Amino acid sequence: MLRLAAALTAATLVASAGYAAASASTAPTRPTVSDGAVPAPSSASPHAGSVSRAAAPLAGTTIVIDPGHQLGNSRFPRQINRPVAAGGLRKACNTTGTATNAGFPEATFTWRVAKRLRAMLRARGATVVMTRTRNSRALWGPCVDVRGKLGNKGYRGRTRAADLKISIHGDGAAASGRGFHVIVTSRRGAVVRSARLGRLTRSALEDRGFRRSTYTAAGTALVRRGDLGTLNLSRIPTVMVELGNMRNPRDARTMRAKAGQRRYARALAVAAQSYLGR
Repeated sequence: MLRLAAALTAATLVASAGYAAASASTAPTRPTVSDGAVPAPSSASPHAGSVSRAAAPLAGTTIVIDPGHQLGNSRFPRQINRPVAAGGLRKACNTTGTATNAGFPEATFTWRVAKRLRAMLRARGATVVMTRTRNSRALWGPCVDVRGKLGNKGYRGRTRAADLKISIHGDGAAASGRGFHVIVTSRRGAVVRSARLGRLTRSALEDRGFRRSTYTAAGTALVRRGDLGTLNLSRIPTVMVELGNMRNPRDARTMRAKAGQRRYARALAVAAQSYLGR
């Protein structure tokens, strides 16, 4: 959750990494990048191409998944509160995220949904890039500038832009409110196509039985914001999803349950595939 997460403060985040281990003087480390490409079909059969497209409809696409926060952020206040560029403004590198009333962390929730989503997208043939590749109390970050730029053409030597990005979060609003909402940037010049991805994400979540937020966006479950670096710095279609209110008991039960996490992941996979017209 972005509004209620406590910002802590930051030292240097490695440009090539995005998070650091709690080892000797919190030296920065280089994360591995997930690659889920499916091999091209054999040309031995004249029908191989059509069969492969049916089995792997996302083959040839690259999708960035951003599991919000990091489990160890609260242990690195100096590092995560360092101001970084966030697209026309400066914001803290990252925040701690929220948790359920029983203490289930947002960072762990987003990680578990992201892993399930990654597996589903890979099974459909996509190459998947993760903004973080572990969920650990020994790690912090990456900063929002890294999360925002990852997938952009030219960033870290990328010769082709990723096709879309999904940033996964859980909210921490008053316990009386429940439901999901989808956030896209309101910044001029940002990717207009993000709005369409947002609408498709909303539809996919509703189709899986999730309720629109009762406490924000006037029942539309769609919010435009200009203060989020993850959205402002992205040059590819990007959505940030607050999948539920972790402070609400009913939402919290769903968000903690494996079945609920699978439902969230399936909805996001459907949204990605629908957006890409596959």
